[in-house]
Amino acid sequence: MPAAKGHERVRVALIGFGYWGPNYARVLNDLGDAELRLVCDRSEDRLAIVRQRYHAVDTCTDLAELFARDDIDAVVIATPASTHHALAVRALDAGLHVLVEKPMSLDVAGAEDAAAAAARVGRVFMVGYTFLYNGGIRKMKECMGEGFGQTYYLHATRTNLGPIRHDVNAMWDLAPHDIAIFNYLLDRQPLWASAVGTRVLRSDRDDVVFATLGYGDGIVGNIHVSWADPNKVREVVAVGSHRRVVFNDLSDLERVKYYERGVSVGEAVADSFGEFKLLVRDGDIVSPRIEPREPLKDQCADFVAAIRTGRLPVANSAFSIGVIKTLVAIEASMRQCGTAVNL
Repeated sequence: MPAAKGHERVRVALIGFGYWGPNYARVLNDLGDAELRLVCDRSEDRLAIVRQRYHAVDTCTDLAELFARDDIDAVVIATPASTHHALAVRALDAGLHVLVEKPMSLDVAGAEDAAAAAARVGRVFMVGYTFLYNGGIRKMKECMGEGFGQTYYLHATRTNLGPIRHDVNAMWDLAPHDIAIFNYLLDRQPLWASAVGTRVLRSDRDDVVFATLGYGDGIVGNIHVSWADPNKVREVVAVGSHRRVVFNDLSDLERVKYYERGVSVGEAVADSFGEFKLLVRDGDIVSPRIEPREPLKDQCADFVAAIRTGRLPVANSAFSIGVIKTLVAIEASMRQCGTAVNL
């Protein structure tokens, strides 16, 4: 079975050259430790673009041709979400390392099946949660360390006018990012989920979703996603007893800000029965410097490094299964009009 060894570059094939595939092709073609060997897509028109941009890269429309080759170490799967599980398992069974776009599956059984296939053949299996490699999110996690105090709650908003997917709803399309961010920031997975959704665009899929996740220790996370909001927002907020941290992915100048302000409960009982003394903390508003880096490039570099060194990538199987379990619980709660569902 093919595998990269020692100093050799990892030979990669890309499956899918639609919406996100061209970004992967560009990054993989420029990555020093990787070599883009092949792009597979059903559309000859899309492959013509590949041949125009990358003269040394082969193309094909048939997956059987890809899996029959002996000069491929790994595949990157950038196809519609409903195809991810089957393609990932097929590639793993062929002995290839796999980086698949989120979500890795549309159900828990499929996610666990893919993870088991990776373990069975001893190959790296990674899911593309690019925000885990975003400098702003990493700075946010740093700001939630010393000085943040007790974590109270997190809130994420991800809205825009589309793009509308035809194989999944807005929750499966957008919420995986924020679930992954919450789990990364908190270093844990939620215990329960409650959610409601609606179909304001009169389609057969929910295009607006409000979800709440319970993480234990009184910590909750709230997620709002929408394909129907004319105001594009990409924001994550974390509130603690000593500090509030805000990540705004649409701000070039102040992507992260933290407010040295907070409120916590003191030990002294107030005059009114049952009320406690609130300790209010006020301080500076800081916008820390964030080194400019491309998250997708860092994600692909982590994938290649995991292949070459054998270490676990950030979005490994266990982490990614946790995201799928959360999505499934959210969907179950939506069917029950917001009833909390345990993971």
